[in-house]
Amino acid sequence: MKEMLILGAGTAGTMVANQVSGKLPSDWRTTVIDPEAVHLYQPGLLFLPFGARDEAKMQKAREKTLSPGVRWLESSVEGIDLGTKTVALANQKRLRFDRLVVATGSRICPDETPGLVGEHWGKSIHDFYTLEGAQKLRDTLATFERGRLVVNIVEMPIKCPVAPLEFLFLADDFFKKKGVRDQIELVYVTPLDGAFTKPACSDVLGYMLEEKGISLETEFNTGSVDGDSRVLRSYDEREVNYDLLVTVPTHMGAPVIEAAGLGDELGFVPTDNNTLRSVEHEDIFVLGDAANVPTSKAGSVAHFQSEVVTENLLRSIRGQELHAGSDGHANCFIESGDGKALLIDFNYYTEPLPGHYPLPALGPFKLLGESRANHFGKLAFRWLYWNALLPARPMPIPNRMSMVGKKSIKVPDKAKKNVGTRQKAA
Repeated sequence: MKEMLILGAGTAGTMVANQVSGKLPSDWRTTVIDPEAVHLYQPGLLFLPFGARDEAKMQKAREKTLSPGVRWLESSVEGIDLGTKTVALANQKRLRFDRLVVATGSRICPDETPGLVGEHWGKSIHDFYTLEGAQKLRDTLATFERGRLVVNIVEMPIKCPVAPLEFLFLADDFFKKKGVRDQIELVYVTPLDGAFTKPACSDVLGYMLEEKGISLETEFNTGSVDGDSRVLRSYDEREVNYDLLVTVPTHMGAPVIEAAGLGDELGFVPTDNNTLRSVEHEDIFVLGDAANVPTSKAGSVAHFQSEVVTENLLRSIRGQELHAGSDGHANCFIESGDGKALLIDFNYYTEPLPGHYPLPALGPFKLLGESRANHFGKLAFRWLYWNALLPARPMPIPNRMSMVGKKSIKVPDKAKKNVGTRQKAA
């Protein structure tokens, strides 16, 4: 029996497992390895700090997310031996693979920043990229009515690059409804030279920050945190004071990727941008947050990539040429508060553009502009995630970006110079 091993059963790994199930030759088996018994809907974490209490709807038993033909081993991966093409599990069992899919995602590493973790963690310093962090921050925001709230991205890349902006927009709305917005200063501190990684979109989001009275501190490369004095310090000695710090810590790949020599300096796997095969190993394919491709680490990217990986796995098994089908397509709803949201749609080569999605003029979603339909689209996405995306049901949305319904805009010359740098950061 030939073995296809999928490391990780998050969004990316689950979709590939379910898509490939039933399509492999009869002498192949699909095995997914993941230590967590519960699948977490990560986009829901954004709403928990602002009073949502729907954690139960954000979680589903792992076995219910995988097709019957997929074998799931509830274990961590302790090692990958590229020479013998084997994977070591926590119980010391070793599995040989004929094809390996790396979907190990990314993790926050707050201990990479001096002073971030310690006695102030979970008190005056919080994150919302984990379930526990979002829950603790919810308790803190319930009683926070005066002071300086700073949201800081330590370094790029991060999961869902728009989430910190969404947090600030929702915080602005949250505090307005509580009647204390005029007593709270909101500050966004980022290593980027603007509000976002894509120049045209950055201009729009930067204007929205200004309109909502949210301060923007750019090109701030966080070096350390002084929790006692409540000061954020950059490597060039700049300082930002806070009363409450909401951090987006350094993101890294899975430790086993680094240990196996598969990853770059942050533990992300060098991956062909278009075929999604490992640059160095022809029997290994990579997708989702684990890949170092220059696009956002977001669920939509994993969805579009999964179709390319599935096709190329089958082509690889048949000895056929791989399909260069991935163009870095991403689309993201951006909550902007007051029951509205934006939608952006872009890829490696094309900026987010104004227009309508997925149909020209009809939408129903507005691109690069606020609307209530976009907000309801984001809320409805959870149902779509559980009932269509994860089960790998056919979707009427192509994995490659379409220009249908989009309007061209002029990107400022200054912004054009930064496109390459920003794409790497995305």
